[in-house]
Amino acid sequence: MTRFTQTFTAEPHHIDELGHVNNSVWVTWVQEMATAHWAAVADPVHQEQFFWVVIRHEIDYRGNIAAGETATGTTYIPGDAKGAKSIRMVEFTDADGKPLVTAQTTWAMLDRESGRLARVRPEVLAPFRV
Repeated sequence: MTRFTQTFTAEPHHIDELGHVNNSVWVTWVQEMATAHWAAVADPVHQEQFFWVVIRHEIDYRGNIAAGETATGTTYIPGDAKGAKSIRMVEFTDADGKPLVTAQTTWAMLDRESGRLARVRPEVLAPFRV
C-alpha cells in the first residue's frame, strides 16, 4: 500500500477555546489529505470518471497542537473496497512523532456523470497498492 504524507500548520483561526486545534479542523485536514492523495495517485481517467464522498468518520483524539505548531498526517487505504465503499486510515503525529489524532473514514465512490454510486473496481485502487 502507498502512504501519502502531508504537513499541516495550526493557524490562529484553527484554535478553539481550549487553546488548541478544534476537532472540526482535524476533520477538514482528514478530508483535504484524502483528496490530495486521490489527486496525486489515482489514474487521471479515473479522476475524470469518479469522485468520493465521506459517509463515516471514526476519530480518536489523543493529543493536540497549538497555533504555530505542525502536525504530519499520513494516510493509506488498508484493504479492498466493498461495493462502492472504501476505508481510509489517517494518522497525525506532532513534531516529535507523538500520536495526536487517528481516523478511520469510510468513503463512497460516485460516478461523475450520473452522480450515482459506482462499484470500486480493482484497477481504481491498484495505484494505491504499489
